[in-house]
Amino acid sequence: MKLRTSAAAAALALAAALTLTACADDSGDGATPSASASSSPATEMPEPTKEDVAALESVKVEGDAGKEPKLSFKAPLEVSVPTSRVLDEGDGAEVAEGAQVTIDSVAYLGTDGTAQGSTWQQKAPMSFILGDANYGVLTEPLKGQKVGARLLVANPVQGQDGTTATMVNLVEITDTQKIPTRAEGEAVEPAEGLPTVTLDDAGKPSVEIPEGYEAPKELVTQTLIKGDGAKVTEDQTVTAQYTGWTLDGEQFDSSWDRGAPSSFSLQQVVAGWTQGLAGQTVGSQVLLVIPPDLAYGAQEGHELQKETLVFVVDILDAK
Repeated sequence: MKLRTSAAAAALALAAALTLTACADDSGDGATPSASASSSPATEMPEPTKEDVAALESVKVEGDAGKEPKLSFKAPLEVSVPTSRVLDEGDGAEVAEGAQVTIDSVAYLGTDGTAQGSTWQQKAPMSFILGDANYGVLTEPLKGQKVGARLLVANPVQGQDGTTATMVNLVEITDTQKIPTRAEGEAVEPAEGLPTVTLDDAGKPSVEIPEGYEAPKELVTQTLIKGDGAKVTEDQTVTAQYTGWTLDGEQFDSSWDRGAPSSFSLQQVVAGWTQGLAGQTVGSQVLLVIPPDLAYGAQEGHELQKETLVFVVDILDAK
């Protein structure tokens, strides 16, 4: 996944160190959430070995809570499976699966002990839904912890060249809150001739493409539900439920099917997402019809390179 700024690249590197698979993706300039999302819910993590636990216990942490710490250890440090260790118990609200959690984190490469990224330096804490498959490695370690807790999390990360290295992260929980599971607001009558969206009882959308519908040459943005929250800006990270289809009605991605909303920066998605969601309000549901040049058109060999994409997005939060 090629990003647009060095700050965004650092943020993504840090996020990748905390994902379930942490596999690199060099698919182009920007991506829809499908570029890094698993199509199925997170699976149960394997148990760490005694050697994994001992490796993480060897990490020395210097620095007080609330500030960026310094990690030191004898390199190379390796674990075979995701491994965690609680450093400090928190005394704030308890973190529950399905709630939004906000963390600060710093990452070090186990191979040589070099720092790889820090939300403290970026002044940009990471927020996501606990249980989101994109952050599956954090689900069990953070569940039941309280705000203020600090944990070490080590994770084997596979690079683009097929080699695997361990990333060592210190994670500090700074906030948690419940957010809606679907868009809530005033229904908006869509323009005629657009794909028809139907919601099931839980709010999961399905779409019907009208017969003879012609692929638009420009981005189509249609608000379906108008939320009463703050306006989203293009520099924010949004938490959303979404489903994506090609213009023949074939679904290729859905956060609903993964069992949890996803969080992503509007600086790390295709231009159609950035342009279509910026200016919308939190709580809204938005239909996007994105032509290839605002999606994957420039990404040679991408399976969706020539496709016009249809999305229904429920904007649940923005930070």
